[in-house]
Amino acid sequence: MAVDLLTKKLGRFTGWRRDGALLRGEGRAGRNTLHVVKPQTFMNRSGEAFRDLIREGWIAPEILVTLDDVYLPLGTIRLRASGGTAGHQGLESIREVAGTDDFPRLRIGVGPPPRSADLPEYVLGPFREEERAKLPETLEGAAAALYDAASEGLTQAMNRWNRFGLDPVEE
Repeated sequence: MAVDLLTKKLGRFTGWRRDGALLRGEGRAGRNTLHVVKPQTFMNRSGEAFRDLIREGWIAPEILVTLDDVYLPLGTIRLRASGGTAGHQGLESIREVAGTDDFPRLRIGVGPPPRSADLPEYVLGPFREEERAKLPETLEGAAAALYDAASEGLTQAMNRWNRFGLDPVEE
């Protein structure tokens, strides 16, 4: 959803077109052309889409991956230049294909599951009513962070957005 909101912020977005296991589009973020890609595989097979991009000549540090993260509180976002997978199956699939953890990512916090919850069921399940109230602001923030990373660079975007969603007391 954050990627779809990003496309609304881009100048001259081409719209989505299907290309194998991907949906693709292009647009402008500032002076930069941005290639936007949405895998059409299951999340735990995201590496297949990544492989397609690498075969085209992209390199892992040029591909910013967007994902949900149960280790971040609901409503927070974090941009990182690289890092581990923390058990996230989509990131593990990408790392396996890329042969490295050296690719940027935007993690969107969905909060921890209840102790009794099955993780896949929790992540794929609907948000509770009080959680849904946070979603529009969170997704808009994530889309803006993606735009800034493309237009101004990852470091600038990290400096601007990595406190997003934190309670001021936590800062």
